Amino acid sequence: MLTPTSSDRPNPPTRQRLLDAAERLMRTVGLAAATTKAIAREAGCSEGALYKHFANKEELFVCVLIERSPNAAPLLAELAADPGERTVEEHLTAIARHAALFYAEAMPVAGSLFADPPLLSRHRDGLHEIGRGPHLVLDALTGYLDRELAQGRIRPDADPYAAAALLLGACFQRAFFLHFSGEPAVRPIEEFAPAVAGATWAALR
Repeated sequence: MLTPTSSDRPNPPTRQRLLDAAERLMRTVGLAAATTKAIAREAGCSEGALYKHFANKEELFVCVLIERSPNAAPLLAELAADPGERTVEEHLTAIARHAALFYAEAMPVAGSLFADPPLLSRHRDGLHEIGRGPHLVLDALTGYLDRELAQGRIRPDADPYAAAALLLGACFQRAFFLHFSGEPAVRPIEEFAPAVAGATWAALR
C-alpha cells in the first residue's frame, strides 16, 4: 500500500494556514516582527489572500488568541453561560479559573506590544476598528454581575464593575507573576480560583 507523500496530501485551507503561521511567528519572533507580509510568507500565500480572511493584523491576532488558546473558548462560554443551579461564588470560581489560565497563555504573545509604543497604538486602533479588545471580558463579567444584582442575589449597594475588575485583575496579576517570577511565585490554579472567587463573593454577598 502506498503512503501519500507530503506533496500528495491536500493543503489546509488558507485561513487555517494563516492562523498556524501567525501563531508560530507571534510566539517565536513576537508581535512586532509578525507583520502581515511575514505571516503570509510563512503561510505560503500572498498578503492579499490574508486580507480576504482578516480585516487587519489585529483581527488575525484576536482569532489566534480565541481559536488557538484552549482556555479562551471556555472563558467566553463561562462568561455567557446561565449559571443555572450554581451559586454566584461557584460561577465566579469557574470564571476565575478560565481567566487565570487564559491570561497566562496570552501574556507572552501580548507582552511584546508594550515594548513598542507605536505598535501598541496601531494595535489599539486596529482593535477599535473591529470592535474588539480586552475590555470585552470585563464588560461581560460586569454584565453577569449586573444581572445577579437585578435578581437580588448580591447586595444592593454592590458595584458589579469594581467586583469584576478585582477578580480579573487578580487573574491578570497571577499571569504576570507566573511569567516574571516563575511557577513557585503563584498559587496553583486549584487553590487560586476558589480563593479569589471567595474574596470577591465576600464583598458582594
